[in-house]
Amino acid sequence: MWIEPNETTVEKVQYLDENGKLLGERPDVSDDDLLSLYKWMVQARTFDKRALKLQRQGRIGTYAPMIGQEAAQVGSAFALEKQDWIYPSYRDLSASFVHGFPMKNFFLYTMGHLKGTDAEGANVFPVQIIIGAQCLHAVGGGWAGKINNENSVSVAYIGDGGTSEGDFHEALNFAGVYKLPVVFFVQNNQWAISVPIAKQTASKTIAQKAAAYGIAGIQVDGNDALAVYLTMKQALERARNGSPVLVEAVTYRQGPHTTSDDPTKYRENSELAEWLAKDPVKRMKAFIVEKGIWNEELDQQEFELAEQKVSEAFELALNTPKSNAKEIFDLVYEQKTIQLTEQQNSIRTERVLK
Repeated sequence: MWIEPNETTVEKVQYLDENGKLLGERPDVSDDDLLSLYKWMVQARTFDKRALKLQRQGRIGTYAPMIGQEAAQVGSAFALEKQDWIYPSYRDLSASFVHGFPMKNFFLYTMGHLKGTDAEGANVFPVQIIIGAQCLHAVGGGWAGKINNENSVSVAYIGDGGTSEGDFHEALNFAGVYKLPVVFFVQNNQWAISVPIAKQTASKTIAQKAAAYGIAGIQVDGNDALAVYLTMKQALERARNGSPVLVEAVTYRQGPHTTSDDPTKYRENSELAEWLAKDPVKRMKAFIVEKGIWNEELDQQEFELAEQKVSEAFELALNTPKSNAKEIFDLVYEQKTIQLTEQQNSIRTERVLK
């Protein structure tokens, strides 16, 4: 019998509507967790706006804004256990911050500092620039965790454009065959630079691609932090028990792909307006305000606190001594080879990276 395309029915998980109204019964999430989710989203948006300004001022390098994707990143990372690992792409700062990566170090990274990739004890791999490669790394990490009985899950963060890369499909196939503790978290933000999702795949959803690799798949409203958090908790439980998962979080990149991009060249203003009405931060705020656990005064205080944290992180980065060229050789292997030592000794000690 023929297997016809797109016969699979995928129902999107959603708990809050666009206005922050609860759909159905309230799930078992404490008020403290709800507030923590929102506060992290505030921190993410505040960081994003400040980083964009700093790049325009020439104080940091190229930056990939995450505005509009706060619920997807914060909600998913908030569900992680400390021993779990994140394998991020260049836009997944919110998730990395929630899992312990210092804001200061990301500023250092954008300044070209060698210490910018230092997670300082957090289980966060360095930012991956090669599209899709982090999926393979997550599979390797998941396999290592399984062998060592670490009870950890490796989470690969990737965009919809990355699902067109071979690395993505190889990673899903490998994880499925070896039943590895891996979650592939796809943020379908509708655009891979100027290429829309309709030109990335002929399937109705990304989530249904899981079936081809013998793993579980699910689609969630990526602008609903509550839905993302609860879905990710379930995905992590499955993965921890040896069943890899593909999660598609349907969201939207409100800003440019990077600070080198101009989205007005390929996106209609009407499309942006439609998605701004679904803004994840406003949605979560409306929900907790209606519950009576948040108000405008607390909101203003939280944004001020978030701004203060970003300022402190940037000042710490500014006051960090610049990298020395000799330090490069200490970061290649855990133990330097004879050749690396010889190369390191051959350069001038006083040379500084700028």
